[in-house]
Amino acid sequence: MESSTTPTTSNYYDVVPYESHPFPQSTVEHLEALAFLFGLPTPPIKQARVLELGCAAGGNLIPIAARHPEASMTGVDLSSVQIQQGQAAIDRAQLKNIELRALDITGIDASFGQFDYIICHGVYSWVPAPVQDAILRICSQNLAPEGVAYISYNVYPGWKAREIVRDAMILRGAPRDEPDEKLSYARGMLEFLEQSARPDSVLKKTLEENMPIVRNSGAYYLLHEFLEPHNAPCYFKEFAARAGAHGLSYLADAEPSTMFVQNYGEKVRDPLLRECGGSQIMMEQYLDFLVNRTFRQTLLVKQERAGDIRYRLDAARIRGLEYAGVFSAEDGEVLTLDAREQVCRAIRNLKVTLRLPVHKAVAQMLDERYPASMPIDALIAAVSARTGEPRAAVEPPVMAMLEELLILGAVRIRRTPPQASVAVSAFPRAADVTRNARGLALSAGPTAVACNQWHELVGLSLLERCLLPLLDGKHSHDALAQHLAAEARAGRLRFIKDEKPLTEEAALREFTQRQVALALRDLRRKALIEA
Repeated sequence: MESSTTPTTSNYYDVVPYESHPFPQSTVEHLEALAFLFGLPTPPIKQARVLELGCAAGGNLIPIAARHPEASMTGVDLSSVQIQQGQAAIDRAQLKNIELRALDITGIDASFGQFDYIICHGVYSWVPAPVQDAILRICSQNLAPEGVAYISYNVYPGWKAREIVRDAMILRGAPRDEPDEKLSYARGMLEFLEQSARPDSVLKKTLEENMPIVRNSGAYYLLHEFLEPHNAPCYFKEFAARAGAHGLSYLADAEPSTMFVQNYGEKVRDPLLRECGGSQIMMEQYLDFLVNRTFRQTLLVKQERAGDIRYRLDAARIRGLEYAGVFSAEDGEVLTLDAREQVCRAIRNLKVTLRLPVHKAVAQMLDERYPASMPIDALIAAVSARTGEPRAAVEPPVMAMLEELLILGAVRIRRTPPQASVAVSAFPRAADVTRNARGLALSAGPTAVACNQWHELVGLSLLERCLLPLLDGKHSHDALAQHLAAEARAGRLRFIKDEKPLTEEAALREFTQRQVALALRDLRRKALIEA
């Protein structure tokens, strides 16, 4: 990085640290599954070498290290403040397979070593051009032959409109010294424009689209997204060309449903298939214009592997994955194994219409086991048993349904299954890194979150925060209830019934036992209890 830029960027991230947490689309289990889906083998995750560029305080990398103790993790970030915070979290978790280093990305060369997975989330668009080139160079020269790199970045055309918002915020906010003051003045500028813009103007429409983001996002996000010194969106086609110049080829988007043209309707599908001549990159660039896309998460591989990529799904690859999903009838009723049409809500609140008993049985089985995944042979066998139909009869519709769900993005996939529990055991266990997290203590604040087995950040209730540190596989349900009762007697928890605190021992015992059962059920569903 240029000497004039490095102190500015480093100091900015020291003063305004980017909130460090897991990004589900970037985790190595997801990258492995997507590479397999599109025809490419990858190194086994169990002993993988993983590099994260711009790791912040390790919130994305530390949970991966905890899930895969035999793998090795390296994170680099320019901010020494964030690296120190991350090292403290590593020490608390007692992890030995992860190293965080305060380092300028441009200083990394081939001697830094090779990595099976390289992750770069939230960095590329927010650094100067020389650093962007360094990121692509590292993703090429430091990537193992069968490795996968992930880079996220802002894109046009969606960011064309957002640049108006950003420029207006910078105009009024940038001259201020303190981050809070910058943001306050920048928001004031947008409020002025919102009140003053003509109702039929492009500016008014732009503000209507972007003001919810400005009002509802955290200060750290707004400061980095709209007020940071660097924010350079590009078109997807341009990014792919830059990657190609560094010997890298486009593999997939981390949200694969955005890649499938059939998700956009026949009026879009047929013309695009004719127009783009089999070019996945050109087709997706057209789609970016269609949906006014603002952000991409791109998977890259070595150019010599491009010929092996297969975008047309086949049965062998569909069969080689594990599946997980949630399905609930939109009307609140249970799914019935008959021919009555039922509309379900699936992952990401997607709407799925089920018409056949076999399809409903698939939804039932995946939902009952969630957050655990199922291999396809086990799913077919379970559907056969539940419907009473022979395996040979249910296999084709099950396979067809899974392919449709994959394309739609209404099911989760893995090659390496998550260690999520199917049921709550007598002595439940959560991951050590979760149990030892600093933010669980009630004194740490009114809210708390944890990273689950699907690499998601999930919110925690007060009771869940009290119980998680004790989920070490050694405490029974009764012991957990006794702990809650002791917390209530000590005044750290209050249980209210009929508008009065519960104090009578028998009632307190019964109440806490019931609360433990409910909390453990919810923790399992949140993928925080290990198999």
